[in-house]
Amino acid sequence: MTPITEVEGRRLALTNLEKVLHPATGTTKGEILHYYATTAGAILAHLHNRPVSFLRYPDGPDGQLFFTKNPPPGTPSWVRTSEVPRSDDKHARQVVVQDLASLIWAANLVVEFHTPQWQADTPAVADRMVFDLDPGAPATVTQCCAVALWLRERLAADGLHAYAKTSGSKGLHVLVPLEPTPSEKVSAYAKSLAVEGEAALPGLILHRMTRSLRPGKVFVDHSQNSAKKTTATPYTLRARTEPTVSTPVTWDEVEAGADSGSGSGENLVFRIGDIAPRLERYGDLLGPLVNLNRARPLP
Repeated sequence: MTPITEVEGRRLALTNLEKVLHPATGTTKGEILHYYATTAGAILAHLHNRPVSFLRYPDGPDGQLFFTKNPPPGTPSWVRTSEVPRSDDKHARQVVVQDLASLIWAANLVVEFHTPQWQADTPAVADRMVFDLDPGAPATVTQCCAVALWLRERLAADGLHAYAKTSGSKGLHVLVPLEPTPSEKVSAYAKSLAVEGEAALPGLILHRMTRSLRPGKVFVDHSQNSAKKTTATPYTLRARTEPTVSTPVTWDEVEAGADSGSGSGENLVFRIGDIAPRLERYGDLLGPLVNLNRARPLP
């Protein structure tokens, strides 16, 4: 029998709560739902008013993974959707997760949450910029930390404030709150910094994805600033062997990561059990992305 629960007055059927989704740790679907319920305030702030794309992994990270922008079949009528532009002047609708009931409904589908750098009522006008730092083996998150520190300093020179989070996978994301700016302009600026970084640190930074150049370097992926692209939302669980989370980190932690030599950066891997204590200790380290009290114009 499928358990029915009530969340903020909405009746939800929660399925397969005992199903193990992360075999390495034995983490069940019920534990994942509990994680989202207990950290809802933090993730909802970053999902607010942003059309969401889902990476679904209903049978765990070793099963089938599929990416969807369209509202899944059976989406309840009370889940908000928003019209979004697509290519060729067409429009479609995407889910906007605005409340706890919608969050738990989506989490029950077993998803990663991915969002664009713009809000639903201002498509292609970004209020944040992102750099996705992706290490090519044998480089690790240690090298990503060094690149993040370079980016932070370079952005500060242009009057911009930078914040960091783990990707929940191998790398780091550097995020910058902006006064609303066309995505095209943000993309051009982000690319120029990646190119500048490669010139400044050619043994460490790449601005192109070219596979043959990747080993031992960090690809500074600026492309996620495109209006068509999305990035893993802060606090989303990732479809990895262990239940890792895309987790905001302090710059002290990034500096310690850069100083860890050739280490694997294990101190920058966070799982679902780590997040509530971190929120209690630090609050939301990415709060300035939401409150926009540190948003600045792009130079």
